[in-house]
Amino acid sequence: MKKALKIYLILLLSIVSCKKEKAVSIETVDKPGTFSKNAMVVSAREEASKIGIATLKKGGNVFDALMATEMALSVTYPFAGSIGGGGFLVYRLADGEKGALDYREKAPLAANKDMYLDENGEVIKGKSTIGGMAVGVPGGIAGIFEAHQKFGNLEIEDILKPVIELATNGYAVTQMQHERFLEYDSLFVAVNGKPILYSKQIKPGDTIRNLKLAETLTRIATNGRDEFYKGKTAEILVDFLQNHDGIITLDDLSRYQAKWRKPIEFRYDNYNVISMPPPSSGGICLGQIMTMLEPFDLKDFGHNSVKYIQALSETEKRAYADRSYYLGDPDFVEIPTKMLLSHVYAQERMADFTFEAATPSDSISYGRIAGFESDETTHYSIVDQFGNAIAVTVTLNGAYGSKLFIDELGFFLNNEMDDFSSKPGVPNMFGLLGAEANSIAPEKRMLSSMTPTLVEKDGELFMSVGTPGGSTIITSVLQTILNVVEFNMPMQKAIDQKRFHHQWLPDEIRMEPNGFPKTTIKTLNELGYKTNESRSPIIGKVNGILILDDGTIEGGADKRGDDTAIGY
Repeated sequence: MKKALKIYLILLLSIVSCKKEKAVSIETVDKPGTFSKNAMVVSAREEASKIGIATLKKGGNVFDALMATEMALSVTYPFAGSIGGGGFLVYRLADGEKGALDYREKAPLAANKDMYLDENGEVIKGKSTIGGMAVGVPGGIAGIFEAHQKFGNLEIEDILKPVIELATNGYAVTQMQHERFLEYDSLFVAVNGKPILYSKQIKPGDTIRNLKLAETLTRIATNGRDEFYKGKTAEILVDFLQNHDGIITLDDLSRYQAKWRKPIEFRYDNYNVISMPPPSSGGICLGQIMTMLEPFDLKDFGHNSVKYIQALSETEKRAYADRSYYLGDPDFVEIPTKMLLSHVYAQERMADFTFEAATPSDSISYGRIAGFESDETTHYSIVDQFGNAIAVTVTLNGAYGSKLFIDELGFFLNNEMDDFSSKPGVPNMFGLLGAEANSIAPEKRMLSSMTPTLVEKDGELFMSVGTPGGSTIITSVLQTILNVVEFNMPMQKAIDQKRFHHQWLPDEIRMEPNGFPKTTIKTLNELGYKTNESRSPIIGKVNGILILDDGTIEGGADKRGDDTAIGY
């Protein structure tokens, strides 16, 4: 029976991995942005944004609202927002201080480089994405408590009270959520061996009450961070995993620590961009791409013109090739950050580019330097009434992570172990290649594409932006920033634009369907570019905040999802 179940799981995994999120009908009519004078929260769910704003209204700052918003997402957005995962935070205080917090998951102590290979050295399909072996040590609770301990104003119990009430009283299921439950129901049952709280029986408008998650959050509110890593919750989590082929122990949980890091900063014209450093690849790749793009007159090319798409695609190819070779956990590998972000290196990387023809990806490798991410993520941006700003991206990696749902605790567990290189040269679930720098090692953090980003203009806060989207995160953030700074779009309009993506391999430009003129696609094809409008019908769900010249705050929420901006 157990063998049959495993075969069934592999078959299901093959089916689900071939499915891509359905294209959402994006109206041609411009959606208005959300404007306020004091503060703004933009997240994947209206309930989470409301709780975040309510936290600010009662005197909290962005770090109090971070805890409230992220935990509310764990209640209402189990697709990606869960305390069973981890994330990254980039902040800028009102006085200009900047920093980054890494609460990315870690490999368990029992992990090893070849743990997903068979006796022939081949990757075992599904082992790093489904079930207990796919789970990395969660960092979510450690991250929000670390940020609150350093900067928060309000008491933990006061912050989490409305979140616990939300889990207890329930929230209404949206059409998009219903479609996801419908799609993943059979896999939930197969992986967990029984129906779980989320199922295809739940219809749009139905109320979901997660009483077990309310109990978990109540214990965390009372006992603090250690409840998750050393207390009853930790014991239940480890017992559950050990009964589902997992290797995480109480020692793994008790040893976990979130880590403050120096953000990646670089200039683009008169803008200063602040983004996440490794183990996120986001900041470095974004910096490389924008540095390579800076010499081009993108505005003169025209928005989403052939030359504009060429310039972005060619720089993206080169940055993603470097990503695959050089980037990993900086606590384990040396990363040549300064050279990767230098203008000299950028010029060298683009030396063989011409607008006359595509540069084939098989002719591009990583750059030579002397001496030397899940589609199913969620992002929220917050600016508070004190002038502080954060950009936060959190994830379970794949949709509903490992698909393992702990009934007794009320949440899904991540499948972040797939973000390591199970075998150098073999793509992960997002098609991204990795090398030795991102190989598996005990307590190592896996590489990510998450790109929470802040932008300053003339030394003042200008923008907070980020998105889910696996390998497309970096390019979605890039295009949103360029839409604002090069084409003077307001935040909502910048987010609503159709997007495209190139990640080196596979050698194709992924394009949102029905968003680009056939003549543009035809010209790109004639120049030697392969285009694909079916691979990524949705490229990112960007949430962002823009500070206007008069101090007004504009929140932009991506209409590709249920995302909502709320201000006051």
